[in-house]
Amino acid sequence: MIAYTVRCEIADRTVAEEWLEWMRGDHLAAVVAAGAREGVVVQLDGEPSVCEARYLFDDRAAFERYEREEAPRLRADGLTRFPPERGIRYGRTVGVVVTINRR
Repeated sequence: MIAYTVRCEIADRTVAEEWLEWMRGDHLAAVVAAGAREGVVVQLDGEPSVCEARYLFDDRAAFERYEREEAPRLRADGLTRFPPERGIRYGRTVGVVVTINRR
């Protein structure tokens, strides 16, 4: 399984709330529909304007397919709505899930 995380640091609280609403109402579901197994948004404690969208993909091939076929369109939509000029900094990480322990 592949973990893909997008970290967003948002300078303005109003913009942060708008971003969270977009994630809840549209973008998270769009990434799952585009190939992720699941997605979750985490608002970091002590940092109300720092959030991470975390996605799990079944394998490297599924993630690469997403990156190649779906991500450009979804990222363009996000950057149109929330460009860096609105005080947002993005960072991305990708890694292999070593273990998951669920109830």
